[in-house]
Amino acid sequence: MNLNILAWRNLWRHKRRTLITASSIAFGVLLAVTFTGAGDYFYTRMIDAGANMGMGHITLAAPDFNRAPSSKKRLQKSEQLKQHIAQLQQVKNVVARIQGQAMFASARKTIGGIFIAVSPEQENSDNNLFVRAMVSGQMLSSETDRGIVLGVDLARKLKLELGKKVVYTTTDVNGDIVSAIARVSGLFQTGSIEIDGAIAILPVQKVQKVLGYQQDEVSILAVTLYDQRNSHRLRDKMQVMPIFENIEVLNWQQTQPDLAGMIAVDKSSNYISQLLIALLVAAGILNTMLMSVLERVREFGVMMALGLSPRNLFLLVMLESFWLAVLGLIIGVIVTIPWYVFMSQTGIDLSAAYGDGFSFGGVLLDPVFKIQLFKESIIAILLGLFGLALLSGAFPAWRAGRVPPVESLKMI
Repeated sequence: MNLNILAWRNLWRHKRRTLITASSIAFGVLLAVTFTGAGDYFYTRMIDAGANMGMGHITLAAPDFNRAPSSKKRLQKSEQLKQHIAQLQQVKNVVARIQGQAMFASARKTIGGIFIAVSPEQENSDNNLFVRAMVSGQMLSSETDRGIVLGVDLARKLKLELGKKVVYTTTDVNGDIVSAIARVSGLFQTGSIEIDGAIAILPVQKVQKVLGYQQDEVSILAVTLYDQRNSHRLRDKMQVMPIFENIEVLNWQQTQPDLAGMIAVDKSSNYISQLLIALLVAAGILNTMLMSVLERVREFGVMMALGLSPRNLFLLVMLESFWLAVLGLIIGVIVTIPWYVFMSQTGIDLSAAYGDGFSFGGVLLDPVFKIQLFKESIIAILLGLFGLALLSGAFPAWRAGRVPPVESLKMI
């Protein structure tokens, strides 16, 4: 008889045990999809949100600007660079920005903070977190706008309202202290006290004049990608291009090391949790297969006495593990698909516990718990659990192949 058919029939000699073990594999699929999917979703959202706060997935800046920002360090020919970058694959958009530190003063108080000068025509909800976070007033209307957009906490500390004047003071390209006046045109609220209490948005042309920059000079070019996972590869590609010579090309891990570190730690915790789940699944499979082998010692002895080789006996038990794994994965996929559809499209709203959002690594996140799986994650889950099932069946199969035929026939 074909060993595949025999292995399949052997599984159903103890239906309850087979179904319980297959269910444990299916449960492992469900948990692995949930843990991995949550990681893929939240890590992507964190990285994208961090990129949309100013630096992009890839940042181009003057040498050493990221380590020690200064108005003296600036990119030239920004328009030419933007046109070249926009033609690269995976690039969603590229925007020019000026960033720096400044003192913001109202009639009542002075507070230190950070300004980001943008081109309003190029900024939208896809590449700028602050556009999505507007709660009152409006975002800047043009590059020459005399307005300023403040975080709600910064405005509260300065005791400012819409239409009120604020003086910002910084250093220009020569290192001299310069000041300018702007009128509050809008307020944003991300939900992060660190962000809302320190950041102001200004029009780029106005800031260029204040700092003494030429029209095509900016601090950085922020590049947003369709898929953040390509940032490392694209950065390496751009670093060797002649047009980017003497320009610092960094990916988000380098511009946001705190966020990258926190994601790395969280990933490690996630992997440990999944490893524990995998060990529990493996223990269940090992127990099932070992029990099956020990109960059938006499049967194996008869089969070997009739001419079945130890190699084929080993293969028989391994085939039983194979079909058990296939059955468990099929059940797992059937059970997991509805759960995945619900969690990827609707999710679980945690706003009752976290409010409208919570901060992780200085990045604001949506309180709705969702999952999202990349193709490589799906393949890794299925192959990982399948390989684990086969590995768990290897020892029982080895034991079965070493059964002494004569001694086993004496067993009742």
